[in-house]
Amino acid sequence: MAETPNTEADTPDLLHTVVDGVATITLNRPQAANAMTPDQRNQIIELFAEASDDLNVRVVVLTAAGERHFCTGADLRVSRTPVSNRPEGAPERTMGDIARNIRRGAQSLVTAIIDCEKPVIARVNGTAAGLGAHLAFACDLIIAADNARFIEVFVRRGITPDAAGAYMLPRMIGLPKAKELMFLGDDLSAADAERIGLINRVVPVAELDDAVADWAGRLASGPTKAISLSKWLLNRSLDSDRVTALADEAWAQELASTTHDFNEGVQSFIERRDPDYLGW
Repeated sequence: MAETPNTEADTPDLLHTVVDGVATITLNRPQAANAMTPDQRNQIIELFAEASDDLNVRVVVLTAAGERHFCTGADLRVSRTPVSNRPEGAPERTMGDIARNIRRGAQSLVTAIIDCEKPVIARVNGTAAGLGAHLAFACDLIIAADNARFIEVFVRRGITPDAAGAYMLPRMIGLPKAKELMFLGDDLSAADAERIGLINRVVPVAELDDAVADWAGRLASGPTKAISLSKWLLNRSLDSDRVTALADEAWAQELASTTHDFNEGVQSFIERRDPDYLGW
């Protein structure tokens, strides 16, 4: 596979590279426990949209700098721009402001990951709390270092979960376990997260890069459109009835059969050789 040049986002708080079909997005505020700013959030949303469009990108890796924190949620110390101009005498905040902020912010971020047309791997290098945990859970595959922790921190702050957590967790680990995590807010070790099926793999810190590179490389050399359609099918199946799910499956096969990689896969089987998938 040809190598594409490295690129970086405009701010050092967020790094972005594309090499050999693997786009890597790195939160780069280890001094702030990789808490996320609104600017970072908006840039990540844009980068995931671009990844869907870019044929040079075959897989996305979402990670963070340092060895202690993946993301500890939204950075509440960063000042927010007022939602809108206010008439004289109006309060600073009115009903609807918070809900609107959640929709435009955390929910849009998580949705950008879930809806990305390329497979997304979370490389969890440390603590993932609140929004940070839900960032990881929105990814298709999750590989965590053995020092990582996942924390539904919302209850500790007296607030309800956001960033689609109450939607994702019951579908990933069942309702009783989701309630336990969200009601109690206890730290969940990477080993326990793997045991209950919340993440895919836990590896020693020293092996994290190799484990992520192995899966990213395999996905980057795979039939990208078929993987994209498989992601679409699996995500829709969680909210579909049987008739709809089977109809989706049939149409996904129809669409996949029009791709170069479908024909390459069939031809390589006939010729008894390894396929050379191009991603389209």
